Amino acid sequence: MNSFDFDYYKPDTLEEAFKCFEKLDSEFKTVLYYSGGTEIISMARAESIKFHAVIDLKGIPECNNLELGDQNLVIGSAQTLTSISESNYFPLMSKTVSRIADHTIQGKITIGGNLAGTIIYREASLPLLITSCQARVMTQNGLQEIPFSQIFNGRLQLKKGEFLVQILVDRCDLQLPYIHVKKTKMDKIDYPLMTMAGRKKNGFIQAAVSGLGEFPIILPFDQLNNTSLAVEQRTTQIIAKLSKFIKSDILGSKGYREFVLNNILIQMYANLEEA
Repeated sequence: MNSFDFDYYKPDTLEEAFKCFEKLDSEFKTVLYYSGGTEIISMARAESIKFHAVIDLKGIPECNNLELGDQNLVIGSAQTLTSISESNYFPLMSKTVSRIADHTIQGKITIGGNLAGTIIYREASLPLLITSCQARVMTQNGLQEIPFSQIFNGRLQLKKGEFLVQILVDRCDLQLPYIHVKKTKMDKIDYPLMTMAGRKKNGFIQAAVSGLGEFPIILPFDQLNNTSLAVEQRTTQIIAKLSKFIKSDILGSKGYREFVLNNILIQMYANLEEA
């Protein structure tokens, strides 16, 4: 049970949701957008956050869309990890989200919630960071289409009142050779020590990792694809390039994370270089 009361709103349209936020904000109320709510509920119960109102986005059709069109895969921000995984429209994304939490919780966590949440891993971002995808965002000027890379820097970076509506992934990016590796300290559904998603397109490898630092990190493209060097030299260069971002905590020291990253990179090259 929460120790405080709050108002609950469930709008039917994008415009209604945005206007609802504006009205409540003008009344100096703390307002949160809500889709899956797993993190909001647990944090509220622990009294680590308080708010006056939540705006539930699950009643808005655009936020619930999951459709493979002629040009793009459209993923609504209120789609659960389970539905995205089971659709398998985007195998790398399906594999990635199927390894977040356990199966029961996956049916409640939404992709929008994972991308916007306070938990640092935000693993659903990894396939998107290495794909030239677009985000549809509800703004003061209506629905805007923006490159995902412009609104995600460690976590979603949106202006007050704005919210993620959909992600659009080009069809040509869906079925490429890929690799997904997740390393945990204990159980397979534990918080990740490190997760990597990689793919190969037009002969070049792109990859991103979560758990290495305090936010998801895109691996340096030039070092990844410097085929003039042996694999071992490439991995050494990549780790050196990322050294300042690598953290040390109870799950693993900086040195151990470097060791794990090195092994993951060797595994990635073995899987993708001949793809």
